[in-house]
Amino acid sequence: MLQISRKIIIPDSEIEMSAIRSQGAGGQNVNKVATAIHLRFDIEASSLPAFYKEQLLKLNDRRITQEGVVVIKAQEHRSQEQNREEALERLKELIKSAVVLKIKRKPTKPTRSSQKKRLDSKTKRGQIKSARKQVID
Repeated sequence: MLQISRKIIIPDSEIEMSAIRSQGAGGQNVNKVATAIHLRFDIEASSLPAFYKEQLLKLNDRRITQEGVVVIKAQEHRSQEQNREEALERLKELIKSAVVLKIKRKPTKPTRSSQKKRLDSKTKRGQIKSARKQVID
């Protein structure tokens, strides 16, 4: 059971996890033990609220397939249990990030004093540079 928020819980039956062999260097442990976790979560078939499903499917994330299945592979740790927890945590963060509403920025104009200050600093800088020039008689 994966708890997203106080009200939203995903049962284990909706999350499909399988153990696979990890990639990369690691010696004997990598070659003989299946420690990596391959997590699959079908968004459409889940018990998530409709708003969550819509937001997840709108996301432009490479972990979400065209069929609407979230695929996460966790292989950082040496133990299968740690990788399982890592995969579940990544799924939780993905779902949470999809629901966060982004506040639109209201465009503002610079204040009169900031405009005046900017122009004053420009003229002052110009005077400093002109004072460096060679004086011709």
